[in-house]
Amino acid sequence: MPLYTIAEAAQYVGLPYSTLQSWVRPGGEREPLVTSLERKGYEASIPFIGLAEAFVLQAARAAGVPRHRIRPGVEAVRGELGLEHALASRLLFTDGAELLVRYAAEDDDLEVARTRQRQLTQTVKHQLQLITYAGDGFAARLKLPGYGPADVIVDPHVAFGYPVVKGKGARVKDILERFWAGESLHAIAYDFDLTEEAVEALLRAQTRPAG
Repeated sequence: MPLYTIAEAAQYVGLPYSTLQSWVRPGGEREPLVTSLERKGYEASIPFIGLAEAFVLQAARAAGVPRHRIRPGVEAVRGELGLEHALASRLLFTDGAELLVRYAAEDDDLEVARTRQRQLTQTVKHQLQLITYAGDGFAARLKLPGYGPADVIVDPHVAFGYPVVKGKGARVKDILERFWAGESLHAIAYDFDLTEEAVEALLRAQTRPAG
C-alpha cells in the first residue's frame, strides 16, 4: 500500500529530495534502489518497505559511503542475499552490511580499506538497530534519528504510517501544526504530555536541512 510521497519519505529519513527521487526513479535501464508503486499526480507512491529501504540507504550515506558507490553495494547485497527487498531484511544486519559498504574504500590501500570498511560496517549496523523486524524477517517499524528527547517511530499499522511520538500516540504532524497555528510550546507540551524540550526537538528536526 502506498503511504508516502517522495517528498515525505525524504523528509522522514533525512535525505535530499533529489537523491531519493534518483533512487526511486533512476531512469534508463537501471533498477530502482527504493521500492515504489504506480501513482497519479502527486499521490503517495512509496510503501513502508520502500521507506525502510530509503532509511537503510541513508544510513550508508551518513556513514560515509559515497553516493556513486551505493548502487554497486545494493546490487551486491541483492545478489548475495537473493531477496527482492534485501535492504529491508534482517539478513542485511546479520549478513549483508559489509557488502553494502564494501565499495566505499576501494581507492584506499588494502589495509586502510579493510579498516575503513570495518568502521563503516559498524556505523551502518548501529543505525540498523533502529529497525524493528517482524516475524517474516522484514522491517516492521523504524525509529527515526535526529529527534533528541522525542522518541519518534514510523509503523505502518499506527496512525496510517505517519511518524508518531512513541508511547504518546501523537502524530508529529499534529504537534507541528499546532505550533504553526500560533500555540505556545508550553500549551502543546501539556496537551500531548510531552516536555517542552521534546516539542522543540520535533520543530528543529522538521526544519533542519536534509543531510
